[in-house]
Amino acid sequence: MTRAVVLGGSRGIGKAIADSLKTIDIDVLATSRNDVDTSNLNSVNEFLKKNNQTDVLVLNTGGPKPKPFADITEEDWKFYHNQLFLGFCTILQKMKINDGGYVFLISSSVIKEPNAKLIISSAYRTAFSEVFKVLSKEYAQKNISCVNIAPGPINTDRTQELIDNVREFEKTLPMKRLGEPEEIGNFVRSIIENKIKYLSGVTINFDGANSNHIF
Repeated sequence: MTRAVVLGGSRGIGKAIADSLKTIDIDVLATSRNDVDTSNLNSVNEFLKKNNQTDVLVLNTGGPKPKPFADITEEDWKFYHNQLFLGFCTILQKMKINDGGYVFLISSSVIKEPNAKLIISSAYRTAFSEVFKVLSKEYAQKNISCVNIAPGPINTDRTQELIDNVREFEKTLPMKRLGEPEEIGNFVRSIIENKIKYLSGVTINFDGANSNHIF
């Protein structure tokens, strides 16, 4: 049976992906921070001792709270360097993705349009997206597809934390609503279920036409 490891699979977008994959013939391991905390490299390495191989890998984690650049501490930089960058790099170095598999990165719209309130997230998510793009060519030689999904405003707890008045914010969006986590979950499932392989090395802007950039 096909196996999937979904990081951050206990809530939000990660849970929606895990729940959607469970509806097809996939054995899903949906992790919480108690299972693996990417900000803690010891936690990452302990997790990899028991989970070093999969067919589908979903790299997903939360991000920092809004903070002005002047208030960011050295500890903040170190913590999120691990959580958003080095933890993922370590996993990709040590976890075998079986031939013909999939790797999905759940990044953020800030990789295309940096946010002054989310400088740490903008920096490290963009940095890892560059690594992911480079690795997609290497994985392609084994028929492994790599898809970077960059969500915009999605109806999750994190969005509620970042936005003071969600209802008023929704009125400013092209679709007049937040995206639902299940939409991303169903998108990931459809790629796997329909064996879509040539969609690789790409970044999908999952933002309901909210962004202004073309690429």
